[in-house]
Amino acid sequence: MARVTVTGATGLIGRHLVERLRERGDEVVTLPGAEAVAGGNSVAAALAGADAVVHLAGEPVAQRWSDDVKRRIRDSRVEGARKLVEAMRGSGERPAVFVSASAVGYYGPRGDEEVDETELPGTDFLAQVCVDWEAAADGAGELGVRVVKLRNGVVLDRRGGALKQMLTPFRLGLGGPVAGGRQWMPWIHMDDAVGMALSAIDDAAWSGPVNVTAPAPVRNREFSKALGRALHRPAIAPVPKLALKVMFGEMGEVVATGQRVVPRRAQQLGYQFQHPEIDEALRAAIS
Repeated sequence: MARVTVTGATGLIGRHLVERLRERGDEVVTLPGAEAVAGGNSVAAALAGADAVVHLAGEPVAQRWSDDVKRRIRDSRVEGARKLVEAMRGSGERPAVFVSASAVGYYGPRGDEEVDETELPGTDFLAQVCVDWEAAADGAGELGVRVVKLRNGVVLDRRGGALKQMLTPFRLGLGGPVAGGRQWMPWIHMDDAVGMALSAIDDAAWSGPVNVTAPAPVRNREFSKALGRALHRPAIAPVPKLALKVMFGEMGEVVATGQRVVPRRAQQLGYQFQHPEIDEALRAAIS
C-alpha cells in the first residue's frame, strides 16, 4: 500500500484516479488546488509521508480568457507545482515520484506534423503555461525525486470535459465538425488517462514527458462522425470558426487548431492501451 497525495482530486481525471487508487488499497490524501497555490503548512502536512505526489489541479481552460482568467490558468498550475516542490525541499522525507499533469497544448498549433515528446514547445499562451508548469515540476528532480510530466490530450468521459459538452447537441442531431474539421484531435479515453497516471506512479522506468493520447489521433471531422455513429445520430451540422470566436474569444483559436500528437514514450515503455481506436473508445465512453 502506498500513500499518495493528489491535487485536483475533484477534477475530470482526479476523481477517477482517486477512486482507482483507493480500490487497489492505497491511502489517498487530497489537497485542494487553492491550498497548493497558497503553500504553507497545509501543503507540508499533505505531503508528509507521501510515497507519490500527483499534481492535477488547474483552472479550467475552456472559458473566455480575460487577463484575470489567464492569470488563474497559469498560477493554478505553475505556482501550485512550485509550492509542492518547495514543500518537498523543506522536508527531510521526500516522495519517490512527482507526477505532474501538463497538456498537449505544450506543442502549440502544429498542422499535419506528427508530434512526439521530442518536439520543441509552441509559442502561444497555453504552450508557455505548459513550459513553465513543467519547469516548475522539474524542480523536484533536483531533489532526487523521479518526475513524470503527463501531457494530456482531450480526455473522453461522458461526465465531464469536452465530451460532456458535445453530447447534448449531438444527441439532438445538431453536432458536426468544428471550424472545417481538418484540425487534429489528440484524444484519450479516461480509462487510459488514469491507467497511464497509475503507471507513472508505479513504474520507475516512467520519467520525463509522456504524451497521454491514444495511438490513433483523428481529425475533428472524423471524431464528429465517430461520435454520431456512437449515438446513432447524424453529425453534419458544422460549427464555423467565427462562432467559436464569438463564444470563446482567444480560446476559440485553440479549438480551431490542433496537434497530431502520438504517445511515442508510452509505447516505448510498453503501455497497453485499453481503448486504442476512436469508435470503440467513444462507445465505451458514452455507455
